Amino acid sequence: MSAPLADRLRPKTIEDIVGQTHLLGTGKPLRNIIESGELPNMVFYGPPGVGKTTLASIIAKKTDRHLVKLNGTTAGTADIKEVVAKLDTFLAPNGILLYLDEIQYFNKKQQQTLLEYIENGAITLIASTTENPYFYVYSAILSRSTVFEFKSVTPAEIEKAVKRAFDFMAEDRGEEYSVEDGVYSHIASAAGGDVRKAMNSVELCVLSANSENGKKLITLENAKALTQKSAMRYDKDGDEHYDIISAYQKSMRGSDPDAAVHYLARLLEAGDLVSACRRLLVCACEDVGLAYPQIIPIVKAAVDSAMMLGLPEARIPLADAVVLVANSPKSNSAYNAINEAMADVSAGRTGPVPRQLQNMHYDGEDNKNKGQFYKYAHDFPSHWVEQQYLPDALKNKKYYEFGDNKNEQAAREYWSRIKKKP
Repeated sequence: MSAPLADRLRPKTIEDIVGQTHLLGTGKPLRNIIESGELPNMVFYGPPGVGKTTLASIIAKKTDRHLVKLNGTTAGTADIKEVVAKLDTFLAPNGILLYLDEIQYFNKKQQQTLLEYIENGAITLIASTTENPYFYVYSAILSRSTVFEFKSVTPAEIEKAVKRAFDFMAEDRGEEYSVEDGVYSHIASAAGGDVRKAMNSVELCVLSANSENGKKLITLENAKALTQKSAMRYDKDGDEHYDIISAYQKSMRGSDPDAAVHYLARLLEAGDLVSACRRLLVCACEDVGLAYPQIIPIVKAAVDSAMMLGLPEARIPLADAVVLVANSPKSNSAYNAINEAMADVSAGRTGPVPRQLQNMHYDGEDNKNKGQFYKYAHDFPSHWVEQQYLPDALKNKKYYEFGDNKNEQAAREYWSRIKKKP
């Protein structure tokens, strides 16, 4: 059984790696470190399929180190000790380079065991993770390592690898291919920055192609059918989830309907209808707020419709609401007010409710100043009367400031006239 195409085409040199020029280009930090021959402990952070494992293999070969690969999902403390047992043997005359993939799955105790060996120089560690290492990797290991962030590979870079893959398959299988226009670019774009997925798509296109006049026809239609489900990166428990929903809300807040709809599409493609609806409601209240308060029931109705319809039809009311929120005037005045009020309450800055606001039904005999003295606002002109509402400790506190939008400025003008304040 032959290895997958991605393994058979795995780059052998740094120059063969597509992407990561910010790390591996001439004169770049990681490239210089590798060429120096002196390796520090390193953490490779980035999405799958961007060259982390490949680079570790190249580094081991270039520095003449014995490479041992472990995966955090299956390895344990015993495996680490077994690696160390190979030290000073004919297997590892120049030392061991341990490549630990998915280090985030190692618990703290396991990472502490690893620390013991990298601290005394017994092994050199390259750990890789798809999650933010500052959240998942033991701080003592991070303090002894250099973190390098790998980025998704651009479609233009992946397209070079796709062309190379078709050429390799043709030579390897002794076949001739007729590749339609657009196939290379489509596979490269649909890979979502993952070179490995692009290689898998090439292999599927070859294996499923029909023959005509001695040539295999690699059609765009077939390529689209094999990549119809986008290879977009999304993990509901990972960094990408939070990055996308953050960008989604920030795009609506920033009044960019194009970006907002783009991130909505990514959420819906991943089937994450709940996050799409929740953040939309939050944004309507937090970021549009009192600049256009009618938007809240409108968005709620759109969300209810989406949840009732389900996907794919849910995209329609959600798109309406997202564009509306993005194009609406913005105000966070009420959001700021409640945050400041909550901060006071959490800090214990409260005090008794003023007597005139209490739910008083009778006064005790010991009360010399009987009566609640509440002024009913509707009994006064314009339905307003001056009266203390905040507790004594906060009576001069100002939580809410009118926003600079048309709606709140109209309210400011109205109440300034009623309260006779400038």
